Amino acid sequence: SHTPKTDRMNQMWKQIYVGTVTLTSTMQGQSCLFVPRLVTNLASCPLSTVPRSNIKPKGQMHKQTQHVKSSKGVSILQDPGIPVLGKLTRQGLVELIASSVVYKEYPLIGINKPAGLSITGRDLCLISLLPDLQQQLQLSEMLHVVKASHRDHSGLVLLSTCHQTTQHIENAFIQARRKKEVITSYCAVTVGVPEPEAGEINIALKQQSIGEHKMVVPVFHPTAGSFRRKEAKKAITRYKVLDAANGCALVQLQPLATVESMLEVHLTLKLCAVLGDHVYSGCLGKVLDVPFRLPVESVIPRTQVLDVTLLQKLHMDQNHMWKIPIHLHLQRLTIPPFGTKKSETVVTAAPLPYFTRNLELLGLTKNEFVEESTKK
Repeated sequence: SHTPKTDRMNQMWKQIYVGTVTLTSTMQGQSCLFVPRLVTNLASCPLSTVPRSNIKPKGQMHKQTQHVKSSKGVSILQDPGIPVLGKLTRQGLVELIASSVVYKEYPLIGINKPAGLSITGRDLCLISLLPDLQQQLQLSEMLHVVKASHRDHSGLVLLSTCHQTTQHIENAFIQARRKKEVITSYCAVTVGVPEPEAGEINIALKQQSIGEHKMVVPVFHPTAGSFRRKEAKKAITRYKVLDAANGCALVQLQPLATVESMLEVHLTLKLCAVLGDHVYSGCLGKVLDVPFRLPVESVIPRTQVLDVTLLQKLHMDQNHMWKIPIHLHLQRLTIPPFGTKKSETVVTAAPLPYFTRNLELLGLTKNEFVEESTKK
């Protein structure tokens, strides 16, 4: 349902969305050796491995490039467009964040973060903008971050003006994780459909240097010593296919651990990749249209490659795939009872317009999980 607030938010997004689909005539038909940053020039989170914004097409991909022309419809690059945060002024970014508030109950505030906005780091990260946001929202107390989606992901960020409340919530989160209770729920568009349609992926992960990149890789037979030495981390993801069509799926993901890139890597173990994942989609290959996982040491980040049929569905050209952000959205945050609160608090945030547009193009249904956050 439309409200003046949602209309203002939509208007704000439209003001910063840019159609980046047109290449200059001098570049047409040629392999692009230099690609601007995907979303923004914001600094990386210290825990990050490979920033998707630094991915550039490799020369060898030229042979794989599929040029797709469509006479009907347009891609998300034109409608509704992809937000380019690097084009915003500091004040413009603060106003965008202020317009993206989805929850407000003292002392907590929930915002729907665009993909590409770092939480910490140098320059225009979210933490550096909090004093300006406090002013914009006319709050008397300073804001700090309680829980946040990763830089590359869109979705919820929970803020607070009370450190005591934050401590209660963090303790509640710790207890919930020990009991394997779900705290966060994501929705993702995947290329490939996980089988079976619901289950739990319990595969440990570790960081490994591959060439000049630090990648997160699975550890299939970890030892107690490897966990003790922190050479591997326990990682569990619950998943459920909510809808599937055209070889793609809308998937609900519920992490039961906090490990870098866990959701993306776990999905590749189901022979799927998140749409717009330009880091871990390269783990997968195909022979006679049957997907398989490549050896870990041979995988480096690259622009995601889609087959011609899927490109046509999305009205995309492979040359423009690097502009597509990862379709992984932190949609629901469940806060266990804390302090004097007797019941849990659920905060939701709807996927951004380009996400829902691609659902439509792929013939995927917005089911209850997606709809509930739209109505919140």
